[in-house]
Amino acid sequence: MARPPKPKSSRSRGAAARTLKLDRAPLRLEHFIPYRLSILSNTVSQGIADEYQERFDLGMTEWRVMAVLARFDGCSAREVAERTAMDKVAVSRALARLVRDGRVERGTHDDDKRRSVLGLSRSGWAIHDVVAPMARAHERELLRHLDAEERAWLERILTKLQV
Repeated sequence: MARPPKPKSSRSRGAAARTLKLDRAPLRLEHFIPYRLSILSNTVSQGIADEYQERFDLGMTEWRVMAVLARFDGCSAREVAERTAMDKVAVSRALARLVRDGRVERGTHDDDKRRSVLGLSRSGWAIHDVVAPMARAHERELLRHLDAEERAWLERILTKLQV
């Protein structure tokens, strides 16, 4: 017949409780860099998104797609998703709406007729040419809190973290 296990001493139970407590310690979100970056990104993006949403009935994902197509004309939907690090389904929905609304044109690649290429339409460029300066103004407003050296450091840090 097997012996029952010996009861743990109060000392070992205390150590186990401390270990369990450490394992379950909640993240201190106010000091957790991914959380802080997410909050900053959401706050900054929402500030301008409210303006172009009201003025052009344009969502944040749609604007990001348009900004990519303005910079990289002729991208595929997959390339847009990669360049924005956004979900492919979200990009696909945004593109469908942009094409439907006449803001993006879809064509076929010259060398590969199976591949679609995307670009801003005339009305897409008209919206871009209003929203892009608004976005740059928001960026300037955000960065005015930093001196030139801090802005340079921020650029270097973001570049390092995005690799």
